[in-house]
Amino acid sequence: MTQEHRTTAAGNELSASFLAAKKRSDDTLSTLQSNPGAFTMLTGDRPTGRLHLGHYFGSIRERVAMQNRGVRTNIIIADYQVITDRDTTDHIRENVYNLVLDYMAAGIDPKKTMIFTHSAVPAENQLMLPFLSLVTEAELHRNPTVKAEMEASGHALTGLLLTYPVHQACDILFCKANVVPIGKDNLPHVEITRTIARRFNERYAQDSPVFDEPSAILSDAPEIPGLDGRKMSKSYGNSIMLGATAEETSKLIRKSPTDSQRTITFDPVGRPQVSALLTTAGLVTGRRPEDIAAEISGAGAGALKAYVIESVNAFLAEHRQRRAELARDMDYVRDVIHDGNARANAIAEETLAQVRDAMGMTY
Repeated sequence: MTQEHRTTAAGNELSASFLAAKKRSDDTLSTLQSNPGAFTMLTGDRPTGRLHLGHYFGSIRERVAMQNRGVRTNIIIADYQVITDRDTTDHIRENVYNLVLDYMAAGIDPKKTMIFTHSAVPAENQLMLPFLSLVTEAELHRNPTVKAEMEASGHALTGLLLTYPVHQACDILFCKANVVPIGKDNLPHVEITRTIARRFNERYAQDSPVFDEPSAILSDAPEIPGLDGRKMSKSYGNSIMLGATAEETSKLIRKSPTDSQRTITFDPVGRPQVSALLTTAGLVTGRRPEDIAAEISGAGAGALKAYVIESVNAFLAEHRQRRAELARDMDYVRDVIHDGNARANAIAEETLAQVRDAMGMTY
């Protein structure tokens, strides 16, 4: 088989895998909407910095919606995963607290949603040992996230980075999550989790399966560009942070690049920077970017930036107010984390006991 044929075959396999996952996602979402109480969701973030508008529209808004529908929702703050590709944990405590503040300001209710930190749940992390025995080195090397993060970090491949997908499987399976909202790029993580669940049951628990195979719920949220037209990213400095002040937001938007054309048009390929501003305005106002462009038209980039500033600050005003109120009682924020960690530990201990029992390791 030639390289071209191998590439085509691999592409067809990936396409078939995605189509199967998409059908499963659609079917699961349909069932979830009619019977939300039958589902447990796990999602989360690495505490590498503050959350921005991309996080809100890409995931947080849907987490709040699922919580309010009655899904059992769990959010992991994946602090151990920070060191998959970083040499320092500077500011990690501050980042964790800021995540919790933004979650709650956005509508996450810690009475309904378990918020917990990775490093505080040892029984969950102990699942890594049996789970690692269920995957091959080749399967780990093929994971797109492992490849991408290894290239981006410039590091030698560490053991933690290589086993990152298995660690995420522990996150999902310890609480018996059966739905995981993700973007298309993260689908391989859920697929390897499904593989681990299936192999564990086949090897150790055929008569009484311990794990269900979770389904990805594929997000249809649009990709949200940063203010310079590139992907919105903390590392690019092109992100509108949820916790930024109105003044900080205004300054960032005013400094954002545009182009030399006077008339404002929505053209993501030909005019990525102008279109990024229009996309941002469209998301926070619920309007079509094309309609905003037509309204501003020949008034130029200055008028566009003024519109974006006004729209974003109006959209974030309520979030900022709630966040500021919560930040005045950091003892409560810490209590939320401690309570979530206690709940997560109880669940993880029970799951680990089931795993050890299935493996004949209860003495």
